[in-house]
Amino acid sequence: MRPKSSFTIFCTLLVLTASCRSRDDHEPGVAKPAVKFSRTRIALGSPVDVTYRFEIAPNARFDQDYYVMAHFLDSDQSLLSTDDHKPPTPTTKWKGGQVIEYTRTVFVPIYEYVGDATFNVGLYSVKDQRRLPLDGQNTGQRSYRVASLELLPQNENVFLVYKSGWHPKEVASETSWQWTKKTATISFKNPKRDSVLYLHADNPGSPFNEPQRITVSVKGQVVETFDLPGNQEIVRRTPLSAAQLGTDELAEVQIEADKTYVPALLPASNSRDSRELGIRVFHVFVEPRGR
Repeated sequence: MRPKSSFTIFCTLLVLTASCRSRDDHEPGVAKPAVKFSRTRIALGSPVDVTYRFEIAPNARFDQDYYVMAHFLDSDQSLLSTDDHKPPTPTTKWKGGQVIEYTRTVFVPIYEYVGDATFNVGLYSVKDQRRLPLDGQNTGQRSYRVASLELLPQNENVFLVYKSGWHPKEVASETSWQWTKKTATISFKNPKRDSVLYLHADNPGSPFNEPQRITVSVKGQVVETFDLPGNQEIVRRTPLSAAQLGTDELAEVQIEADKTYVPALLPASNSRDSRELGIRVFHVFVEPRGR
């Protein structure tokens, strides 16, 4: 999950909360929201599939394209992180009586918190931050509770070591990433069973007219190749069999881009960045099967 800034107001006094709910609830809901997690006990830092579902009210009309507000909250209802996003089908194309459903893979950030958590959703305008009324459990300010989950310690995960081929981590707007060079290597304790490699990446400054071809290898043997278009964020799942990982105590995976570039050498770039850049990686995660 990449945390993003969003409009968030909480009613802090009981009388104010009641007032907020009174104002919110007098309008009919434009949709009934629901969310399903692929699992509800989630280790910090790990990926989870979140299926969003909106049952559109028969007479609902949408005057603009609204964003989906998606907030993880701790047991005190304090904001932990967000998955605010544009729905794949813009709300101006939602029709009364439709069911809109889609799935996103998000990475739970690493908080200083474990335990019970809740998940709230809403619909809001990026123009004026106005939120639409929905049909559900309104916790105030048209933020609707749709799911409960348990956050587990990060030590439940496979620990990764970023070896050769990685530039230093960068951070902006609560999001972090690392650029690769042509080939980047990660090392981890071999789970010695079938696993899945998650790669969350993009290339926002790609100068190429065609996609980059990305190759994933283990011990020099190609496991998968796929195309990464420029300016498109992807979450790629690559199966790693126990046989491919071998019997050594440590396993290594190489991620290679067929094309790299140096921003400072691009025509009219006005950049001083002399690094060789492959792809921008937000998350790499190894998940043993059956966990």
